[in-house]
Amino acid sequence: MLLKGGLLATNAVKSLMKPASMRFTATASNVKTAILMLNMGGPQHTDQVHEYLLRIMTDRDMIQLPVQSQLGPWIAQRRTPEVQKKYKEIGGGSPILKWTDLQGELMCKELDRISPETAPHKHYVGFRYVNPLTEDTLVQIEKEAPERVVLFSQYPQYSCATSGSSFNSIFAHYQQHSLPKNTRFSVIDRWSTHPLLIKTFADRIREELKKFGETKRNDVVILFTAHSLPLKAVNRGDPYPSEVGASVHLVMQELGKSNPYTLAWQSKVGPLPWLAPATDDTIRAYVKQGRKNFILVPIAFVNEHIETLHELDIEYCDELAKEVGVEEIRRAAAPNDHPLFIKALSSIVAEHLNDKQTVNPKFLMRCPMCVNPRCRDSKDWYRQVCA
Repeated sequence: MLLKGGLLATNAVKSLMKPASMRFTATASNVKTAILMLNMGGPQHTDQVHEYLLRIMTDRDMIQLPVQSQLGPWIAQRRTPEVQKKYKEIGGGSPILKWTDLQGELMCKELDRISPETAPHKHYVGFRYVNPLTEDTLVQIEKEAPERVVLFSQYPQYSCATSGSSFNSIFAHYQQHSLPKNTRFSVIDRWSTHPLLIKTFADRIREELKKFGETKRNDVVILFTAHSLPLKAVNRGDPYPSEVGASVHLVMQELGKSNPYTLAWQSKVGPLPWLAPATDDTIRAYVKQGRKNFILVPIAFVNEHIETLHELDIEYCDELAKEVGVEEIRRAAAPNDHPLFIKALSSIVAEHLNDKQTVNPKFLMRCPMCVNPRCRDSKDWYRQVCA
């Protein structure tokens, strides 16, 4: 029997929320605290796929290619039909914007309640590779002139290729534009071990464990999976693998180490060595060892998108599971609008607003083997802006 826990997630987008009264109403003229939620984004329609891939393949913070100005566009063009097909199979586009908007609305509603001194709060979405692009959202924020702007990475675990690229794009924007007057900037760059984030993942896993029969529930393998990273970046000192590992460790502590578990890596692109073992190879290997019941946990993703809805749900939980003889496999839903996760977001921001430290000293460090002058200049800029 094959069961998948994550495929219902896109249906939830259609019933995001009912209107609710708020103590504060943030408008363009009275925003006190702006919270810019940073992520890579995803195409909402298949006709956006090529431009999305082109931006990824020409971003040297995300990926380094030889003769990138030529090879990057060629790869983007070549991959477009295949990626468009995948988006069609999950409904025609990514729900990441809908989820991020919902998360932001719920977060700000909670922030207005628990932190009235910094209200009204308003969330903004800044995507790296698709509209709403970060640089365009910054222009919007500048027009609304809030007192405080919180640059909030939506990647819990920091990587130079993801969080770093988003923060570098903000630096690049302000090399071409003046900083808004009378506005203070601060940074939330990582939050992989926040207690409420950990509880959210643990609760998502419990939801799926309950669906297994009692006789095999304790033997289900909890397979944490995160987007892989080239070993070249790991060897440079990128903190991402260790921060993902920290999240996994704390989630299993929260679960009382109830089940066997492991961490694997997905979404490798290209021929160069990346973090291993791959998630699909791990499933194959464990089935050969006699383990045939799994829960996949997307530990580095906070909302549903193509890596969960297609790669995990379709390619692994359906096609691969049938191929190798999995007995039962489920996928824990991403945090999405889980009440604990909304509390996590609002708590992280509230704690940050009350902290005198406007930027994490770790964020201001470069990787030990970094040779990217853009990173050096960006860190120096943030050091001054967030002083």
